[in-house]
Amino acid sequence: MNSRQRRGVILLVVSALCAIGAFAGVLAVIRDVNSKVAPEVDAYELKQDVSPYKQLAADQFEKVRMPKRWLSDTAVTDLGDIRGKIAVTQLKKGSLLQSDMIVDRPKLAAGQQEIAIMIDAETGVAGKINPGSKVNIYATFKAENDKERDQSKVIVENAGVIDVGKLTPIDQQGAADSENSTRRQGEAVPITFALGPADAQRVAYAESFATHVRLALVAPGDDEGISPEDRSYTLEGDK
Repeated sequence: MNSRQRRGVILLVVSALCAIGAFAGVLAVIRDVNSKVAPEVDAYELKQDVSPYKQLAADQFEKVRMPKRWLSDTAVTDLGDIRGKIAVTQLKKGSLLQSDMIVDRPKLAAGQQEIAIMIDAETGVAGKINPGSKVNIYATFKAENDKERDQSKVIVENAGVIDVGKLTPIDQQGAADSENSTRRQGEAVPITFALGPADAQRVAYAESFATHVRLALVAPGDDEGISPEDRSYTLEGDK
């Protein structure tokens, strides 16, 4: 083999080695790309803002496909996971749903039942009552005759709130003790409580016959009850 032939063989070997190196480089790039974009899994993006403590529904979300490696461990990949859940914080449109954004909706205990009443936005604790809150429910009653006095009473103590609805326009009765009673527009919030049968009866009665029903938010961890002498109030009692 002369020198020209040897140079040809060397060039062929070098070319083959370069081709093998280039092929290996292409394979490495393909593997890296595949690791970044595959496999893909379902994730769920919010189509609208969701307020804190609101019940979640499937139509609030849009399914998107994303590489698994791009999702956090807390990303929700099954929309069935939102069943019976509420938002624990403000959820923004376009955000990916995470399991730490939601919590279980408060549930009924044995012997309890749900009862919902409309609470005047002006007399409730505006924006501060959420599912899981504890409230005292006060009702104000007009005197039935001249010998009696208008009275405010605690009708339920430490009532558990399990849902807070949307602000809703309502008609309100004015001057209830007048023959020429009037109606005015107002706003109210439907609030659902978990109560025993007796307390549910008290709330239903107050909603039907009380002049006003008000809620007083109980501080978390405050287990001290209302003393019997403080459960009823009349203006004459302060004199």
